[in-house]
Amino acid sequence: MPQPLSQDTIAAISIAVDANFERQIAFLQEIVRAPSLRGKEAAVQRTVAEALAARGYEVESYPIDVSALSRHPAWSPATIDYRDTFNVSGRKRPSASSGRSLILNAHVDVVPTANPDAWSHPPFAAVRQGDWLFGRGAGDMKAGLAANLFAVDAIEAAGFELTAPLELQSVVDEEVTGNGTAAAIARGAAADAVLIPEPTDEDVIFANSGVIKFRITVRGVPAHPREPESGLSAIEAAFLVIAALKELETRWTAEKSSHPGFDALANPASLNIGTIRGGEWPASIPFECSFEGRIGFYPGDRPQDRMEELRAVLEGLGSRDRRLEKADPRLEWIGTCQAGYRLDDGSDAEAALAVAHRTVTGEPLERSIMACYLDAALYMNHCGIPSLTYGPLTRNIHGIDECVNLPSLKRVTQAIALFAAAWCGVAPISRDR
Repeated sequence: MPQPLSQDTIAAISIAVDANFERQIAFLQEIVRAPSLRGKEAAVQRTVAEALAARGYEVESYPIDVSALSRHPAWSPATIDYRDTFNVSGRKRPSASSGRSLILNAHVDVVPTANPDAWSHPPFAAVRQGDWLFGRGAGDMKAGLAANLFAVDAIEAAGFELTAPLELQSVVDEEVTGNGTAAAIARGAAADAVLIPEPTDEDVIFANSGVIKFRITVRGVPAHPREPESGLSAIEAAFLVIAALKELETRWTAEKSSHPGFDALANPASLNIGTIRGGEWPASIPFECSFEGRIGFYPGDRPQDRMEELRAVLEGLGSRDRRLEKADPRLEWIGTCQAGYRLDDGSDAEAALAVAHRTVTGEPLERSIMACYLDAALYMNHCGIPSLTYGPLTRNIHGIDECVNLPSLKRVTQAIALFAAAWCGVAPISRDR
């Protein structure tokens, strides 16, 4: 275990977080106001790079090299070319290392807003209302990025420097593939621990689901509505395919009793059909319909095996429903195809975070499961690095009126600062610096 921090060090770092918190909120508002939808993260990444450079980090911005990354096991099938986006990395290296190295990782891509008129405030206005800051990405997860940056700021403002290497990563395309973090791994990113402040309501995530994402295109037989019996609606056929996938979801969810922790979740497989497009003309029976979605499975399962199970469902549809004999469902993998992970209880990294969390909140650190994809899975599964997912209280992530709780964000920032200080070690900043 890392050496415990002195009470004076804890007090100095905590006071520094508090003193800089209004600046932290202003920075969070600045990056929320940069709409960083998938493939359009460049503007916010430039802001992050400038913030790191101003703080004396060694800053590197680099593109996602698809030709090289597509051969790496952390790669997931992408549907964009990454031409107009890039990762940002900031490093601090001590003159003499005596602690444990750390990666602080966060993603800047956000999901679409749906209809902006449904929001109480414009989605990218970053409106502060009471204890909450509203905006797409405010919770998932630009608040976490700000926490990483200002946690290190607080250590230095308190008069200390870390005594082990630190890398602060701002990555792209987490929401669809995880290829931003995959690119960092492929370039050699490594440390003794990783912390990713996704919105976890101040719990630490000890397991997540594996996830596969897909597109299925179904064909019908076009015809005029005057003789509908001569045609087959691709849209109606797509509904039948989705019903078969719902049966698959039920079977996979029924396996949860064999996976401790997941048995407490209502629906760990969580099939979601997120988009659907079909038809060519209001008065024509539609020829084609395409839909996209995701489904989860359990840590320890190979994604390739689960992908084959899903493929087998599609291949058997014609034999179970004659209406689908001509539908010819075509399957594509279009995003995350990665295994889940389980963080064993008792790791030094989690123990150090638990101490920091209790110091700030007075409460024990609770462990939770997320039935979704997390970039921590890539560091756990492909690097063997203990990875902690721990972040603030939020509401409505991926929904209308997404927001982050500011008192919670301050507590998380303090906990990350104390964790980093204990994990990496600290020393007084040299006057010659």
